Amino acid sequence: MPTRPRISFPVLLGIATAFTVSSTIQAYWLEKFTGMEQPMWLHVFLLNLVYWYVPALLAPIIVTLASRYPFRRGHISRFLLVHVPGVFVYSVIHTAALFLTRFALMHQGPREGWWRFVRIEYLKQLDWMFMTYLFVVGVTHALEFRRESERRALDSAQLETRLVEAQLQALQRQLHPHFLFNTLNAIAGLMRSDVDAADRMMDRLGDLLRMALNTSNIQEVPLKEELEMLQTYLDIEQVRLGDRMTVNIDIDPDTLDAQLPNFLLQPLVENAVRHGIAPRIEPSLLAISASRQANRLAIEIFNSGDGVPPHRLTLLNQGVGLANTRARLEHRYPNDHTLVFSNASPGFRVTVNIPFAVDRSMAESISIGAA
Repeated sequence: MPTRPRISFPVLLGIATAFTVSSTIQAYWLEKFTGMEQPMWLHVFLLNLVYWYVPALLAPIIVTLASRYPFRRGHISRFLLVHVPGVFVYSVIHTAALFLTRFALMHQGPREGWWRFVRIEYLKQLDWMFMTYLFVVGVTHALEFRRESERRALDSAQLETRLVEAQLQALQRQLHPHFLFNTLNAIAGLMRSDVDAADRMMDRLGDLLRMALNTSNIQEVPLKEELEMLQTYLDIEQVRLGDRMTVNIDIDPDTLDAQLPNFLLQPLVENAVRHGIAPRIEPSLLAISASRQANRLAIEIFNSGDGVPPHRLTLLNQGVGLANTRARLEHRYPNDHTLVFSNASPGFRVTVNIPFAVDRSMAESISIGAA
């Protein structure tokens, strides 16, 4: 059932009073310009007061009826059954109020008699009373439609937000099995050649899985937490690759609290290790850096090597490869991020650029502590 719109009663009385004064002034100038006998202005004011206050006092009742019996498809007959008698009741009450006021103010009755006078006055005002009743009903419907539209827009926005969050969680969880299978394959290979190394990888894999499970329902984490998880992954790869991989991490301290999608860097680094470092026999460098550029967070992942062919580079920048990572960035920062793959001299580079933002609760706690 629709809820009745809130009506400020003082506002209604204020509007009725303003119309009362306006009608009284209008009657004064009308009498003055036509040269007619000046009436008793107190009586005119009181009549106008009743004339406008009756609609103001009855407006809440009309609004209630309009809310409970709206003009909608499938309910037109019910609307007519309620509002057609309603408008006549309203007109009778309005006319009766004016009649009683005139009767109290006039010292003698009209020449044609009260009954004829009431019928004439009623018919004179009937169209105006119909219009005022329908006006209140129309305004009520307009407010109800606006409220319903705003409610639907809010529900739609909330539904879209929940949908995006569900999509992000689905994309995020697709990354974990992919990494897990690769790591287990690496451990299986080491079991035949270096059991101690395989044991260390298992320990670090357990640490990484615990960290991943603890943040599985978190969409964004500070960069420092993402780096802790990434370091655990790099420890696993370091065991496997040994001296063939050198890791250099250069992080601007101002960026440590910056928010970014959870588990964003690991697939990018894994891609660099798997395709740029693991296939090479000679030692290779993996460099990870982060810096703040005005209101942007810039992250770069570089690996030494031969890079990729131009056609493969074009496909990567068109969205082929690391599709989950690109989809997560698009969901989180639509049209406000970059993920670029490029060949270095020599080597291969991946750059991510997203808006710089910190967790609000963390920022507030920092400001309170500083105060």
